Amino acid sequence: MPVRPLAANPALPAPNGPVVLCIMDGVGLGDGGEDDAVATARTPRLDALMREFPTARLKAHGTAVGLPSDADMGNSEVGHNAMGCGRVFEQGAKLVDGAIASGALWEQPLWRELCAAHTLHLVGLVSDGNVHCNVAHLDALTARAAVEAAAAGARPDRRPRRALPAARCSSWSRSKGTLAQYREAGRDYRVASGGGRMRITMDRYEADWPMVARGWATHVRAEAGGPRRARRSGIPAHRGSRLTTSGSAVRGRRRPGELSPIRDGDAVLPFNFWGDRAIELSRAFDDGDDFSAFDRGLRPDVLFAGMMEYDGDLHVPKRFLVPPPAIDRTVGEFLVASGKRTFACSETQKFGHVTYFFNGNRSGRLDEALETYVEVPSDTLPFQQRPWMKAAEITDAVVQAIRSGDYDHVRLNFANGDMVGHTGDLEATRVAVEAVDLQIGRLWAAVKAVGGVLLVTADHGNADQMWQHDKRGAVQRDEDGRPIARTSHSLAPVPLVVADPARRVRLREGADGTSIAAIGATVLALCGLQPPDDYLPALVEM
Repeated sequence: MPVRPLAANPALPAPNGPVVLCIMDGVGLGDGGEDDAVATARTPRLDALMREFPTARLKAHGTAVGLPSDADMGNSEVGHNAMGCGRVFEQGAKLVDGAIASGALWEQPLWRELCAAHTLHLVGLVSDGNVHCNVAHLDALTARAAVEAAAAGARPDRRPRRALPAARCSSWSRSKGTLAQYREAGRDYRVASGGGRMRITMDRYEADWPMVARGWATHVRAEAGGPRRARRSGIPAHRGSRLTTSGSAVRGRRRPGELSPIRDGDAVLPFNFWGDRAIELSRAFDDGDDFSAFDRGLRPDVLFAGMMEYDGDLHVPKRFLVPPPAIDRTVGEFLVASGKRTFACSETQKFGHVTYFFNGNRSGRLDEALETYVEVPSDTLPFQQRPWMKAAEITDAVVQAIRSGDYDHVRLNFANGDMVGHTGDLEATRVAVEAVDLQIGRLWAAVKAVGGVLLVTADHGNADQMWQHDKRGAVQRDEDGRPIARTSHSLAPVPLVVADPARRVRLREGADGTSIAAIGATVLALCGLQPPDDYLPALVEM
């Protein structure tokens, strides 16, 4: 159904300048401890805005953004979906949970096809973080594959076998025992190959196709190094395999250190439910002879399917097990329908978040005439070596857009807090947060000069907790007494600052503690439009 233009907001006319939404990726409001890179960084510009203008703490994790429970960390994809659609949709993990719990997944003919292959290769990130994947889904797939094999009366050495690379020691330890149990029962479920998440396989937004090429060489062609390299990198090894964060199941027996290739007649299933880091590997399997990102060599003839459809517009992959959420009537669609002009900008690492994910998992521009998207190419060096990333270049483009007078809404994402936070480097992450703060000062000066409104917020926490804590909150330490680095997201709330130089608006009562999905209606209201009735209420009022 076409989206209709929104009525003018009777209580809040549009400002003279654009409504600018600045998303500080991964910058949460933590406990203020010494490992809180947000609280311990020097951020005079953000601090000044928070003192001068209305501020709230918003929820960006768990059920507030459509995840299964409040123990689930938010992430950039879910966060941008929520802000961009103004409502809370059930998201990837919850959809897969439901399909497994109801048994609907196992009833699919596609699942039976996958299990009928000679060897089933399960490829993905092994983690209990519920961001890109959940190791519980891997366990369920493996267990059900064994059931299907038994029902078919197949010989144990001819049935689907499990892939189990390791992302976290806790997840790996749990799954290693599960593998042993299956082998004792006569099922040859093993690890076949792997490689670190930030080095192979899991690139996104075509920032570094050589990562995917290295993953292809490792998983498909079995051309990677052996256990010595794994030990050097600190990755646990088992029976001579390199175990890391992406991998595939093994066919038959092998010698220590030997990797197993994917062969004709096999099936390949990525078990990641989130799409951004699974799209490129899916394309490498699914695309035809016109694929040119890297030399695949002789491509095996396999049945390939994804856990979910990772790109709904481009239909990647061609076949998948669990349908994605149907996100409609997004903020972007309403802005376009109402004749509002939009400028969106980030660097490669988060460009898809302010476009594809913000627009409800839709590729490309919604309207060529009314929207301008600018992608700043990201560095390919380790993020801790360039903690400032491309914040300055993003700001250059955004400031120019603000000054041009051509746009009603501008949105941008600073990737620093998230991407550098994932490295576990506390000092580099402080620098990353300070680099973002410097650019916020530039944004505010430009917004104030043209009479716009600046919203500063985040999509989830990360940089606010850089060390592992136990359930009591105490810092966990290694055998040498050093704090154990935390490289995952946090459950922290995120800030919202509404910087209006005309001081026309205030936060509505009850804004504190609201889901970040309410930012959708807030952007529309500040743009002088009446938000849809089924959106979460706007966070501002006159």
